[in-house]
Formats: sequence, C-alpha cells, structure tokens
Amino acid sequence: MLPNSGTTAAAIAWMITLAVFVDVAISKEAPNRPNIIVIVADDLGYGDTSVYDGWVVTPQLERLAAEGLRFTDFHSNSSVCSPTRAGFLTGRYQQRVGIVDVVARHLDTPGLNPQELTIPRLLKQGGYQTALFGKWHLGTEQQYNPIHHGFDHFRGYLDGYIDYHVHRNIWMNGLVKQDQPGYSTHLITRNAVQFIERNTSDPFFLLVAHEAVHLPFQTPADTPENRKPIPKSEQWSRERIRPKYKIMLEEMDKGIGEIIDAVVRGGMANRTLIFFFSDNGAIGAGSNKPFRGGKFSHYEGGHCVPAIAWWPGVIKAGSTTDELTMAMDLLPTFMELVNIDMPARRRLDGISIRQLLLRGDRLPERQVFFGYEPKLGTAMRDGKWKMITKKDKVEMYDLSQDISERNNLVDQFPQRAITMKMAIEEWKSDVA
Repeated sequence: MLPNSGTTAAAIAWMITLAVFVDVAISKEAPNRPNIIVIVADDLGYGDTSVYDGWVVTPQLERLAAEGLRFTDFHSNSSVCSPTRAGFLTGRYQQRVGIVDVVARHLDTPGLNPQELTIPRLLKQGGYQTALFGKWHLGTEQQYNPIHHGFDHFRGYLDGYIDYHVHRNIWMNGLVKQDQPGYSTHLITRNAVQFIERNTSDPFFLLVAHEAVHLPFQTPADTPENRKPIPKSEQWSRERIRPKYKIMLEEMDKGIGEIIDAVVRGGMANRTLIFFFSDNGAIGAGSNKPFRGGKFSHYEGGHCVPAIAWWPGVIKAGSTTDELTMAMDLLPTFMELVNIDMPARRRLDGISIRQLLLRGDRLPERQVFFGYEPKLGTAMRDGKWKMITKKDKVEMYDLSQDISERNNLVDQFPQRAITMKMAIEEWKSDVA
C-alpha cells in the first residue's frame, strides 16, 4: 500500500450516501441523518499540504485530520476536473455518463445529462436541503446548470476556471447571472458559511467546490488595478507562480477553518460529516511527492490525492487508512449513511466505505480503472499492482516497492501483465 506519511494523523471521511432518482426509500429505523459537507480543492497535489508532509503549512486541514481520518490511498476518478466531478456525483465511472475529458465548448460532451442520478438529487428527494458554492464544470449551458441536477442553491460559475476577482457576466445565482464582488475563494467560503448558519435544524448536503489552487494564479492582492503585464517567459515560471500558489492554498485553508467553526458554532459537529479531497493532482508550482506525474497523467501523481474525513464522536480522531478508495465511493457511502436505498436496477461502480469510516474495517479487494482515451490511454489498480496502457505501450508497477513508478515489470511478470491487460479491455468494453 501507499506510504503512511503525514505530520498529523488525519482522515477524510467519505461519508456520503446517495439514493436513486424516483425510487427513494428512507428506512424508518434511520438515526438522525447527518449533514454532509464535501469540500473539493482544484488541482491540489498530494505533496502540497503539511498534512502530507508538504511545503505549505495548512493548520485547518491539519485540524481536520487530527480530529478525523486521513487517507493515504484515495483517488480522484480522473487526472482532470470534469470526469472526476462526474464520477463523484454519480457513483459511477465517468465513461458511463459520457464525460471522459474536460467539459468545454469545443469538445463533444457538452455536459452532464440533467436526468442523471446524482448525490444532490437523491438526497433532496430524501428531505435534504442541497447547495453548491463554487465551480461546476459539468456543462456551461443553462440546461446543465446545477439547479437542474438537484441543487436547491447555486452560487458560483459553470466554467472550468475564471478570473479570481472579475466575475461580471460569469458568476451565477441559481439560473441567473448575478455578480458577487470579491475574491473567489472568499466568496465561496462566505456563501457556504451563510448556508450552514441558515440550516441548523434540517439535514443538508453542501458541496464547496473551490477554484483554488487552479490557474490563473492570483492572490487576494492581485486585483485588476494591482496587476502588471507578465512577460511570456515568466508566465509559467515557478519562481513567479509558487509564492502565489502558497497564498492561494493558505486562503482556502483559512476558509475551511471558517466552515468547521460554523458547524461547531451551530452545535452540529456530532451530526455533520465533512469530506475533503482534490479533484486531481497538481500542475505547475504544485507538488505530487512522492509520486510520479501530475494533472493530465495516469501515474499516481495524477489521481492519488489528499483526502480527509471528519465527524467528531463518530470517526476516530487522528486515524489513518491506506485502503484503496475512490471519489465514486462517496455516493454509495452517503446513501448508506442516511439510509436511502438505491433501486436494484441502478448500477453503481463505487462501493460504500461506511464501515471503513465508522469502524476502520478493511475493504474488499477490487480492481479500479482510470480511463482517459485516447489521450492518455487507460490505467488500472489491482491491490499493489498498477498498469498503464496506451496503444501498444504497456507499463506495470509494484507500488509497494516502487511508489514512483520507475521500474516497469511487464517482462518480469508476463502472466500478471496478460491478466491485467485483459481486465482493462473488458472494462473498456463494459463502460463504453
């Protein structure tokens, strides 16, 4: 399994339970159903935060981990934004909903089908208030607006990224364009805190989808009037970007603390699950140590990301798990936690990790896949083994001995290579 690194014991509890579109059934024996808050960072690397021995001190994430469960082998569904969000919200491989690449106007997939079963839709039918503040990136046209996917409230933007300070004609309030002056990270936090303060009685699902630390690399001080022209030679300079990246991450971390404080202040800590993760690995100034690769890569640095679960009195404080977990596991987990039954006809690819969160139980062995055809090919995890295929090129690594994926073992273990290659082809056929 992956190395158990970290300055403090931390854990992100993926306690998100989802249900199905029409046939939502709530168990009469269900306990008080928890609030569920999911905080998603954008392009944050495994080696960025101090929780994972990174280079930026993040005291609020350390607090979250010290009071919760830290994951060392948690994976986004993809090494880019849109597919991960599709997989997380549906509990299925993103290929099943037709989103393999980033959703952009020039690509074939315009957005997530509004009829798709999603976490907010299922929880809303189960009596939850639902809200999204921040980034959507699952369709820029109004027909794909989060409001049409089960969110009661949406303040943020539909695109993949925007200027952190200038939101005119971009920032949405539900289905209406309505600007909010300010710095994106601060606005997302403020909207989330206000929502929490308004919903201290009835259960809610809140998705806090940060823009940070995605480009453009802008700090609160980088307002339009303070900006200077950047020479092309310096636009991607680590010397220029890295100090800004650090401040951007620190501002997001402060906001996470504000969200935790709002939950505690409202007397909801023992009935609120907070799950934090990044949508993929870092690019540019970020760090994916100890892994190889980053965003747009099938190596572990592209999709093995920081993740922490927090639920005081329910999740063991200061615990760590090296179980192989995925973003698509959150939907079945949330559904089981809130006792919403999924119809048998609805096929999920994720599995519930409820018992891992609540008791530290081991998960069943399984194979998981990362498809990004045709650009990157397909990757597969099978326990400690990892395979990456693209056309005729095949790579296979033993991650327990080679976490940086440097020693290709295809020739040394030909039978295993054949077996894994066949599994990849079967999976590609199944999700096509």
